[in-house]
Amino acid sequence: MSDVTVLVSGASVAGPALAHWLCRAGAAVTVVEQAPGLRPGGQAVDARGVAKEVIARMGLDAAVRAACTDTSGAYIVDTDGTVLETHSAEDHDGDGYIADIEILRGDLTRVLYDDTRETAKYIFGDRIASLTQDAAGVDVTFAGGSSRRFDLVIGAEGLHSALRAMVFGPRERYVRGLGLMLAYYSVPNEFGLDRWMIDYPDGGRSAGLRPIQDATRAIAMFCFPASDVTVDHRDIAAQKRLVREGMAGFGWKTDQILAHLDDTPDFYLDEVSQVLMDRWSSGRVGLLGDAAYSASPMSGGGTGLALVGAYLLAGELAASGWDPETGFARYEQRMRDYVEANQEIGRLHVNSLSGSQHGDEPDAEPDMAALTGLIERAVGGPTLPEYDTLRPIVGS
Repeated sequence: MSDVTVLVSGASVAGPALAHWLCRAGAAVTVVEQAPGLRPGGQAVDARGVAKEVIARMGLDAAVRAACTDTSGAYIVDTDGTVLETHSAEDHDGDGYIADIEILRGDLTRVLYDDTRETAKYIFGDRIASLTQDAAGVDVTFAGGSSRRFDLVIGAEGLHSALRAMVFGPRERYVRGLGLMLAYYSVPNEFGLDRWMIDYPDGGRSAGLRPIQDATRAIAMFCFPASDVTVDHRDIAAQKRLVREGMAGFGWKTDQILAHLDDTPDFYLDEVSQVLMDRWSSGRVGLLGDAAYSASPMSGGGTGLALVGAYLLAGELAASGWDPETGFARYEQRMRDYVEANQEIGRLHVNSLSGSQHGDEPDAEPDMAALTGLIERAVGGPTLPEYDTLRPIVGS
């Protein structure tokens, strides 16, 4: 058993996934989360390609699949509801437009938390207030008033990471907005949704409905242009006004969906952004997932980046004997191409919507060989080493 101590900040997907592998490597792991508890619901997220292999190596394939939305596929429709395209969850071996592993973010978080709650220590309702590091460790002061020293600190707090700003510099240095807003919230399933997602895109905006396991409810999704807009994440009323303005006059079932905006229990809105950093570590502090390399929801690969990154980060740190310089460097080397491919797909997706919005002439026929190679890099990801330091689950 190693005596290394690791603090992980953030308990969504990346943080608990990292806790799983760090605990298997013998580390003593503490996960701190600012929210008072796990955040339920949220948008549906997908696991494709190499991310599915990580889930299998965790021993969680059955648990994750049991919590999936069980979506059969997606219909792309016009304003009258006429189906223009059909995409099945079985397409491309389950790695297509609709993945065969599709799960609400909150449900995936619950699976990962249940898996690690006995092996890692979780602290909810607190956060890192300050830290200082030296060659041997990191001294952390929490907002609740306590202090503690750790060997390593990992930020897995998402796009708006406070730890990233604390250690690496202001948000504006790394976060690049792509000119779109996304909103998600649950609504009563009064639309006849039955295991098929419906998406209506037009002129740079889109509205959609996604089925979930509870057949009486559905997830509503809106995407609309919003450049140079500052989102106050404490002012929910202002965020909802922004959605109403952004989706005004859109047609299809938009007004019916908007009618539930004020009574939904789980409204969420954020800008479509990417995080671009030359390095994901500084001394004994590292970053994981969206905090380090958000590819934006338009990439469809954020959950894969978090899961694969967690495996490689824990594996490389343990394989290096917990030497941060070596472990962080090897983690970045293995992940960089995978990250860049997913970020490029995110930008291409946004650009395709922007062209529609501005009425631009269609682009020339894409280089299909290059696009296929890009998708293979983004889905197939890096080769996963067989780390001897990550002991198999007892009884597996």
